[in-house]
Amino acid sequence: MSSYIEIASYPKATGSQFLQVQLHRIAKKSLSSLTHQGQYAKDEPVEFPSPGGLESTPIPQVQGKPLLQPNNLFHPFSKSPSPVIRRRAAFIKQHAYCPHPSHHQTRLPTSPDDLEARKPASKGLPPALVKFECPDCGIPVSCSEEHWAEDYEAHLEICDTLREINEDDHDLHSGRFFPEFEYPGEQLEEAMVNMTSWDTYLYSREFRAIDDERSLRQATRLLTYPVTIGSVLHELSPYNIRTGGRLTTEGLKSISALRYTLHPPRSGSGMDIKGLRPNPPPVRIFILGARAESSLPREVWVQLSHMFPRATFHLIFIGPESMANRDAEFPLPERTPENPFGAIVEDRVSHQLKVSTFVEYYHTLHQAGIFHPFDPYFDCFMLFHPGLGHPASSHEWAETIPQLLETKVPVLVTGYTEWDMQRDKKWVEDTVGGEVDLLMEPGENRFRSLRWDLNDLDPQDISCGNWGVWAFRGKRYETTRKDIE
Repeated sequence: MSSYIEIASYPKATGSQFLQVQLHRIAKKSLSSLTHQGQYAKDEPVEFPSPGGLESTPIPQVQGKPLLQPNNLFHPFSKSPSPVIRRRAAFIKQHAYCPHPSHHQTRLPTSPDDLEARKPASKGLPPALVKFECPDCGIPVSCSEEHWAEDYEAHLEICDTLREINEDDHDLHSGRFFPEFEYPGEQLEEAMVNMTSWDTYLYSREFRAIDDERSLRQATRLLTYPVTIGSVLHELSPYNIRTGGRLTTEGLKSISALRYTLHPPRSGSGMDIKGLRPNPPPVRIFILGARAESSLPREVWVQLSHMFPRATFHLIFIGPESMANRDAEFPLPERTPENPFGAIVEDRVSHQLKVSTFVEYYHTLHQAGIFHPFDPYFDCFMLFHPGLGHPASSHEWAETIPQLLETKVPVLVTGYTEWDMQRDKKWVEDTVGGEVDLLMEPGENRFRSLRWDLNDLDPQDISCGNWGVWAFRGKRYETTRKDIE
C-alpha cells in the first residue's frame, strides 16, 4: 500500500524522475542508520548522492568489523581488534619456544643464523614457551620480560621487520577496500612488458597506481608466483647470459626452446574460413609440492597468460597439500577408472588458461605415465620453496628428483633465503651426482614478495616468498661420432 501511495503522489513524474526521488529517499535512510561514524557501518556499501557532475563516493565499511585507519594498525597480537590475529597469538604462545641461550635446544639448527644454534644441546634451563610480547613489535618472542631484556640486542635485529609484519597483518584485517588487488586485463601486444623491477612491471602492465609501500607489499605477496615464472620464461627476461645475468649456456638453450612456443610468429589467422590456422598445444607448467599457490585467486594466475598473449597455458598443481582447506570450494571427486587420481579440472578460467589439480605425489603420477611424453618446447616444472635439502622434507623428494631429470625439461626452483637455495642446490648435486645441468645460478629473485612472513612455530624465523630463484635440468649428452680410419 505504501508503494502505491508513493507512486500516486507523483502522477506527473517520469520514470527517471521517480527513480531519482526513490534513490534520494534510500540514501537519506542509509545516512540515518549510520550510528557509529568512522568505526562501524551497515552490511552493504552505500553510495551517497553527490552534486551534479561529481561521481558518487562509495563507503566500503562493513558492520561488525572495526575499520583500522592507516595510523592505527599497530596492536599487540594478543590484544588485536581482529579475532583471527588473537587466535594466531594464542597458537604462537602454545607452540613457539623462547630463543634465550640459557635454554637448551628443542631442535637442530637449520642455518648458521638460526638462534637455536646458540643454545646448549643438553645442559641449561628446560625449554619454555613464549609468553611475553615485545612492546615494540607486539609479537610473542620470549618466555619472560627478563629474558627479553637480556636478549634484546639479538631481537633488535628483526624487531623492526616484525613490527612491519604486525602492521601488514592488521592491514589485511582492517576492513578497508584493496584497490591493489584489482588486476588489469589483456593489453595490446605492441605494449611491451618491462621486467626490470616491480615498479616497471606494474606500470607497463597498466596496474592501478600504488602510492604507498604497504599496498605494494600486499600486491606483490600474490603476484610473485605468476610473475616469477613469467620473468624467467619471457623473451624480455631480466636474466641473460651476460656477466651477472645468471643464465648459463645450457639455460639459454632450454629457455629458448620454451620461448619459441611462448612467442610464436604471427600466422595470419583470422575469424573467417581463410584465417583458420592449427593451434599448438598449451604450455604445461607442473607446479610440484603445491601449497598456498594452488589456492590463489585464479585472477592472479591469469596475469601469467596476459604476459604471453599468443600462447596458452595448462597449470598442473601436484602435491598432497594442493587442496588443503578448499573442501568447501572444490570437494574432492571420487577416484574412478575414468579419473583414477581424482583430478580436479578448471577448464574455464580463461580462453588462455586451464588449471588441473592432483592431490597426489608426483612420483606416483610419473610412474603411471599420465603426463608422458614430455617436450622441452612445451613443458616446464616449477617448485616453490620445496625444501629439497631440508631435513624434514628431503626424503619426500628423493624419488621425484631423478624422475624430473629423466624428462630433460627445465626445473625452476625458488627459496626463502640464500642459505635455503644453496642447501637445496647442494642436496640435488649430492643426490644425483653429475647428472644435472645448471640452467640459472642461484640468486635474488627480482620479483620476490616484498612482504615479510612470520613462522608461527618460531617467531624468530622470518622470510619473504620466492626470495631467490635458480634452475636446473637433467644432463644432456652431445652425440659425438668417431671417424673410422
